[in-house]
Amino acid sequence: MSPTVIGLFVGLLLGIALALGGFLEFLVVAFIGIIGFIVGKVLDGQLDVSQYLGRSESQR
Repeated sequence: MSPTVIGLFVGLLLGIALALGGFLEFLVVAFIGIIGFIVGKVLDGQLDVSQYLGRSESQR
């Protein structure tokens, strides 16, 4: 799936959250979306968080 299509879906979901819930719910949905994006990058191996976890690759 292209980044444009993913961005479209994210924008639509955030718009629905804002329309149905209000601004606070919009912020919660956006925050959870950012967390999901980061987790996806880590699982795909595109983001290395070992320096933040206090262990290096050699300790595994």
